[in-house]
Amino acid sequence: MSARRLFGTDGVRGVANEWPMTVETALKIGQGAASVFRSPKRRAKIIIGKDTRLSGYMIENAIAAGICSMGVDVMLCGPLPTPGIAFLTRSMRCDAGVVISASHNSFEYNGIKLFSRHGFKLADEVEATIEAHLFGDESIETRAKAGQVGKAFRIEDARGRYIVFLKNAFPDDLTLDGLSLVMDCAHGATYKVAPAVMEELGAKIIVVGDEPDGENINRDCGSLHVDHVVGLVPHYGADVGLAFDGDGDRVIMVDDKGRIVDGDRILGILAPWLKRQGRLTSGCVVGTVMTNMGLEVMLREQGIDLVRTQVGDRYVVEEMLKRNCNIGGEQSGHIIFLDHNSTGDGIISALQVLSVMKDTGRPLSELADCFTAFPQVLINVTVKEQPDIFEVPALAKAAAAAEEELGSRGRLLIRYSGTEPLLRVMVEGEDDAQINRLARELAEIVARELGA
Repeated sequence: MSARRLFGTDGVRGVANEWPMTVETALKIGQGAASVFRSPKRRAKIIIGKDTRLSGYMIENAIAAGICSMGVDVMLCGPLPTPGIAFLTRSMRCDAGVVISASHNSFEYNGIKLFSRHGFKLADEVEATIEAHLFGDESIETRAKAGQVGKAFRIEDARGRYIVFLKNAFPDDLTLDGLSLVMDCAHGATYKVAPAVMEELGAKIIVVGDEPDGENINRDCGSLHVDHVVGLVPHYGADVGLAFDGDGDRVIMVDDKGRIVDGDRILGILAPWLKRQGRLTSGCVVGTVMTNMGLEVMLREQGIDLVRTQVGDRYVVEEMLKRNCNIGGEQSGHIIFLDHNSTGDGIISALQVLSVMKDTGRPLSELADCFTAFPQVLINVTVKEQPDIFEVPALAKAAAAAEEELGSRGRLLIRYSGTEPLLRVMVEGEDDAQINRLARELAEIVARELGA
């Protein structure tokens, strides 16, 4: 099968009502997914969920129409976190799951990502097969006859099912009694689920970002804008702050001293804890090329290996499955616990850290001081095209010089975003002044050679 043309590291994404995020594309993706997952032996069904974006209604109806046109039934969940759809795909024995979301992007963007019947994101070759329906006539030839078109059903208790599942991911001998939490739901898909879970487990909650209007998702809130929660935690004297992203598959935490606890520190808290309990499978943690070297050093001292992949939760999950590893994740707060869910789940991540706090009686500020982070600088540069970095002579030469200067005491990573027209320059090392200078110099070359 030819390489994928539309699907990136996290599905198809773009500005709503502009190519490729049009109703025509959505309908074709629905037809392609239905043709891949339908069965000759029984009536197939595909579940659809979304976040709170204005364009979600439009895209949801188009995908549902495409699926039904191929003789496959549709189950509609409405607004629900991405990991909730992964869970329901498995638990309701659907043949596939569809999430309509652009995750952390602003409201004018939207996206389509798909899960297999086991709740895992699709392999590249499966996405390429689905793409074939956008660029060929396969759907015209194989659409269902009039009496065999699919039906659409709304799952009224989808949220309740997911809430029960989340509560079961928290140890049954513990409660959140006595803990005070500030939660920012980013006006997104967690806005009803997360508060219900934490409150039912006994926490006192202060909730912000829980009034979606279709356009305010991720706007100055959520996991990319944690400053609001950083201020609210000491203001309310809370124990923990939680900042979710728009589709709820990641979380950034804030400790009782108002300090940010990112995905690296969440892994640093949980991996040794799991090992002490005899629950860390394969003795390793899967991270990415962005994972801080300080975490790697600490894990090594604990007898735990860190395995790195390219950026993208799908690649983290693939490596975890290959190595039979049960925990992995990204610095962005996208943490995967295969003991509980098949994809990153911000609420489950928060619950696991809260369970360590309750189990040990230690505050988050103490737990999060588990390693000394190497200074790390990340600069994003908007680009108009994405050629191979090594085919840009000035950039390749500067990158080689920077790597030589850093030696074994630092790292350089230059990569394109899989979801936005950006080139990311990351420099990590022990000397703040040095890494800031190198990052600026490289970013200036990117802007000059490739900038939009």
